[in-house]
Amino acid sequence: MGPAFRPLPLHFMFNFSANHLALISRTEYRSCIVFVMRDDSTHRVYRLYDFTKSQQISPRGYYCISGKVNSADKLYLVIESVKLDTKHPWSSTTPARSDGAEE
Repeated sequence: MGPAFRPLPLHFMFNFSANHLALISRTEYRSCIVFVMRDDSTHRVYRLYDFTKSQQISPRGYYCISGKVNSADKLYLVIESVKLDTKHPWSSTTPARSDGAEE
């Protein structure tokens, strides 16, 4: 007989990373904080989950964020690491967000 067959788990965790991200909004829930961020290079918008409630993200800066994608039944981008994006410095001439993100 060959090696034992192991079925794949019902959910997978994949790595993700993105940079040049600017904060659009921050919403705190009982179980997590949800950051909505926009990649100013690609114009993609991400909803990022911080279940540790420990990430400090300011609306006046660009960030590099990495974490895991949990695709069990719903797509969650779970933050593991946040750092300032030094390759894309925030400029004082960058227009303020018009969507209500607080400073």
